[in-house]
Amino acid sequence: MMVVLPDTIGDADRRTTTSQATSAWGDPSKVVLRCGVQVPTPTSDPCVSVNDVDWVAHEDEKTGIWTLTTYGRTPATEVVLDPNVIPSSTVLASLSDAAAKIPAQKACVSVDKSEKL
Repeated sequence: MMVVLPDTIGDADRRTTTSQATSAWGDPSKVVLRCGVQVPTPTSDPCVSVNDVDWVAHEDEKTGIWTLTTYGRTPATEVVLDPNVIPSSTVLASLSDAAAKIPAQKACVSVDKSEKL
């Protein structure tokens, strides 16, 4: 996945980082990506699907910063962004093709798609 990341996201250029399995765009960073994070467990956080990649979205209520983590893929990928600085739709559309290189093993299920037990 890391070798096929885009050179730009929106108007932010990719820059080098000093940590393995990470990437950043913008200076200061508008988007930070980490690959190899803990796979999310089932959650009530919203899940969005962009180009057949499911992302679990978590907003920090204090800062407004969003953390989006791929769902159903091992290893998982985490993206951190401020939606007031760069639109999440731009970020996810730019990164989903790279994230799709990690095969999906599960998919998000909404409440209306769940099975009655």
